[in-house]
Order: sequence, then structure tokens, then C-alpha cells
Amino acid sequence: MVRRGLERWVSGRVVTDVEVLHPRAVRRHPAGGADFAARLKGHRIGLAQRRGKYLWLPLADSASSVLAHLGMSGQLLVQPQDAPDEKHLRIRVGFDDDQGTELRFVDQRTFGGLSLHENTADGLPDVIAHIARDPLDAAFDDEAFHEALRRKRTTIKRALLDQSLISGVGNIYADEALWRARLHYERPTATFTRPRTAELLGHVRDVMNAALAVGGTSFDSLYVNVNGESGYFERSLDAYGREDEPCRRCGTPMRRRPWMNRSSYFCPKCQRPPRP
Repeated sequence: MVRRGLERWVSGRVVTDVEVLHPRAVRRHPAGGADFAARLKGHRIGLAQRRGKYLWLPLADSASSVLAHLGMSGQLLVQPQDAPDEKHLRIRVGFDDDQGTELRFVDQRTFGGLSLHENTADGLPDVIAHIARDPLDAAFDDEAFHEALRRKRTTIKRALLDQSLISGVGNIYADEALWRARLHYERPTATFTRPRTAELLGHVRDVMNAALAVGGTSFDSLYVNVNGESGYFERSLDAYGREDEPCRRCGTPMRRRPWMNRSSYFCPKCQRPPRP
């Protein structure tokens, strides 16, 4: 939803002013805030792009892009120029037009940031060239994913969160897709047949499309689109966050298990664990 908002409100505009208010917000840009601002001014913003957790804005007449990683609390907001500054405003970008709005990067925990990078021949910032396409990308190769899944010899949820295999899924959407597919999160990837992989990919795409249709998933005020609006997909989640609630398919109480410093939610009846 953030990419779509940037495409609507920022793409095509020419940058005139850049103000870096916190050095950590540009720590991935080694030359520092002044260099970041100087190199961005005067460029027209191209169509916003996304791969996995990264967003980038190509710069017209340049072989570089502004790369954004939102971290845990970062927000890219399009705000009126006269709106009060947010408490955790880190970067402000102004434009050469009469729209009366500016782009703001707000980040409470300062884990995210913006940086400038050279593009590869494929148009990706070079530092994310290793990240796989997401399954909603028309160029995503289902067969190549299946073959990579079988070779990886890991467990299925680890594979869904491995951005060298597939991007854009994330912990919540992985739990939702696995519930729909009736798969336990520890199912070995070596056991997947082509039809089983195709079925799972179908559920992953359905979950992601459903989330996009309602603006994404927002569990607190930090997860919002460029206009500060929260997503509503969390209201229809079937697995994530539903510990002890009845499974919507069989009525069995849902369970939560610690998993890689996160949590996995599943139905113990519908999603049987693999045999030892």
C-alpha cells in the first residue's frame, strides 16, 4: 500500500529541498546527510518500486535510486507543507510544484532509513539485487521457486521468509497462507511436490491480494500508508494472533509457538506437525 501511495503522490515530481534531521536516518548512505541531499535535489522521481521489504524511487536522468527500508517503525508520509512536524520526523523532501505537499520519513525507533544507490542493469538498487521477486510479480517463476524449495532442504515457513527464494511474504502472511494450505510451519521443503508447491503459492497470492485490497495489515499506529491510514486486513486474519480462539475451519483452539524470535500460529488439527 505504501508503494501505491508513493506512485500516486510522489512519482513524477521534481525534488527541490531535502532536509536530513537525524544522521541515523541516512546511515546506509556512507557519504552522509549533506551528500544525500545534494545528490537528490533537482531530480524527477520515477515510478515507485518494491521488492520484499524494500521500496525504491528511481531518479530520472540518473542511474541511481532512493532506497527506503522502513525497519520496525518507519513511515513514508505525504503531508501538507504546513502540517506540524511529527515527533520523530527524520527526513523532509520538498518538490517543485504547487501541490502543497511534501514527503516525510518518520521513524520512532530509527531502525529504518533512506539511501542512494547505483542501479543494476535490471533497474534494482545494487544492494538488493540478491532479493527474489515476490509472487505477485508477473515475472515470478513458479517452477524455479519449486526447484529452489526442494534444493534448500529447510522447513516451509523458513523458506517463505527467505528473501533469496521469495520476497514480500512476511511472518503474518506466511501463517495465513500455511493455515489455508493446511500445512504445518515445520513441514520439510524436500517433501513438496509440484502440485503442493503450486497450491501453496496460490494461497500466498490470495492472502497478499486480499491484504492489498484493504490497505495491508496494521497492528498499531506505526503501520500506515502514505496518508497515515491503517490497513484493515488484521480484522479478517484466520491464524495470526488468534491463540486459543476456535479454528474457523474445524473449531479446534488455535495455538501459538515461539519461532525464530517471533510467533507461529496454527491449528493443531488442520495443520498436523510432520512426523519425526
